[in-house]
Amino acid sequence: MSLVITPLVAADIAEVAALARVVWQATYPGIISQAQIDHMLGDRYGRARVANELATPGIWWDVARRDGVLVGFAASLTTLRQGEMKLDKLYVDPAQQRQGIGGALIDTVVARARDVVGCSTLILAVNKQNSRAITAYNKYGFSVRESVRVDIGNGFVMDDFIMARTL
Repeated sequence: MSLVITPLVAADIAEVAALARVVWQATYPGIISQAQIDHMLGDRYGRARVANELATPGIWWDVARRDGVLVGFAASLTTLRQGEMKLDKLYVDPAQQRQGIGGALIDTVVARARDVVGCSTLILAVNKQNSRAITAYNKYGFSVRESVRVDIGNGFVMDDFIMARTL
């Protein structure tokens, strides 16, 4: 079973959005409301938005396929802080978790951050109640840098930890 990580192409946007919905429905009920899940999925995975991000310098989307089947994806971007990149999205099919796919996607982003962009720090935001993700990120060398509450509109907030990893 071969895992291949490649850049996302426009033809794969709908497939990534569908996987995002599967992952979010398996992860976030009980943490955030269904209304917030639907709002965030619609906002972050709409065809126009993702296509725009694919065309924007400083934003990268990667997909992981095992035997041709989409099993995960990541998105990363440079931040306003010098020497810092953000792992903005990292999702793996719940049926495929704990098989190294997330780690392989993180390794891809780390290599880009360090070798292509010249960053020394990788950050991410994770919901404070998503203990499985926090445990996984700790395993990959991330630690909590700060706590934030971000108003994302429509009465929704993201109550997150910002985690960081030195590269």
